[in-house]
Amino acid sequence: MRKIKKILRNFLKNHHKLRVIVRKVNTARKVNGYKIIAKNVKIDDKTILFETFMGRQYACNPRAIYEYMINDSRFDDFEFIWIFNDENKGNEFPALTRARIIKAKTREAMEAYAKAKYIITNSNLDNRVSKKKGQVIMQTWHGTPLKKLRCDITAEEGNVNNTLEEIRWKNDMDVVRYDYFLSPSPFASEKFISSFRMKELGIENIIAETGYPRNDLLFNYTEEDVRREKELLGIPADKKVILYAPTFRDNSHDGVGYVYDTHMDFDRLRRELGEEYVILFRAHYFIANSFDFDKYRGFVYDVSLVDDITPMYLITDILITDYSSVSFDFANLRRPIMFYMYDLDEYADSIRGFYFSVDEMPGDILRTEDELIDSIKNCDTSSFTPDERYERFNSKFNCIDDGSAAARATEVIFGER
Repeated sequence: MRKIKKILRNFLKNHHKLRVIVRKVNTARKVNGYKIIAKNVKIDDKTILFETFMGRQYACNPRAIYEYMINDSRFDDFEFIWIFNDENKGNEFPALTRARIIKAKTREAMEAYAKAKYIITNSNLDNRVSKKKGQVIMQTWHGTPLKKLRCDITAEEGNVNNTLEEIRWKNDMDVVRYDYFLSPSPFASEKFISSFRMKELGIENIIAETGYPRNDLLFNYTEEDVRREKELLGIPADKKVILYAPTFRDNSHDGVGYVYDTHMDFDRLRRELGEEYVILFRAHYFIANSFDFDKYRGFVYDVSLVDDITPMYLITDILITDYSSVSFDFANLRRPIMFYMYDLDEYADSIRGFYFSVDEMPGDILRTEDELIDSIKNCDTSSFTPDERYERFNSKFNCIDDGSAAARATEVIFGER
């Protein structure tokens, strides 16, 4: 079945007009099916539904808001629902014992969407879900943008999965359902309004500058949280931790999912850094190919399938990333960040493009592995102090985060805005 899907996707990828027709017909069929189900389901004013990354994970801003709510007595008599692709997800996290777990894309899930008074998501909401009168939908999103988003992408061809026409069509269908859209800064608000076409759709007032709830942990953590995370991942207590978290490339797709090459010589890294460091490798959730690090057991830990990246920041001494939004969140900890941008020219000019110069990023831009290794060796993590550029970065992009964003996001829906 996977091979058949790949063949069909490759065919439609090269026949744009036919692909648009197929997608619109298929979407209309799903929406009509949902409406039939939803018509017979009454909205429950005390039901809140959560999902993260289209059912993939228990993580990010919805998780932080949920865990805030279950500790708030105002919600003692509320029903909480989580939608997951894996219905066994609830067994992994004690906090989910308070929630009802439902498998994504089932009839039960469609009934749950129709029942919930409140829906909180951080990515694309299932496109078959049409908003019912009286429902409230909060889009928390999942990062501050360096790379251009959605309708701000100007490459003529769009990307490997969508033409510009398709991007706008899918965007408009998605965004008009939202009542609130969380933002971590005035900068991000401006880019969200533009990239999601909020002004054109007459809904720019849905922006709520609360900061990102997922970053509350970075202000409120304890040493016990640090110890627990190292123990959970099996990291030796005497090792420093490098977190390598690259993003996906829009032009690297195999017809089923995005693929990625780590662009690192782990043999060399182990020789030169293995006495002092271990590496946590975290692939973007869009990336479909798997990685075999058995050869580097005890040095490289593949944490790509761990749901939530935020607790990993607590044990990270150095973050290495590229164009991912992880650097914005991590910068709240004021620890070293290195930007390994081996394909910077291609990415900036022909893949995605940026909203601002990478020279504003809070760390050095490294183009080669030699530069990266030298930078790590010369980094004194114990005495690191953010420079003026780093502090300017936080003032511009993290000016609202302070450890209370989940409380503010909750008040947006349930209190005075």
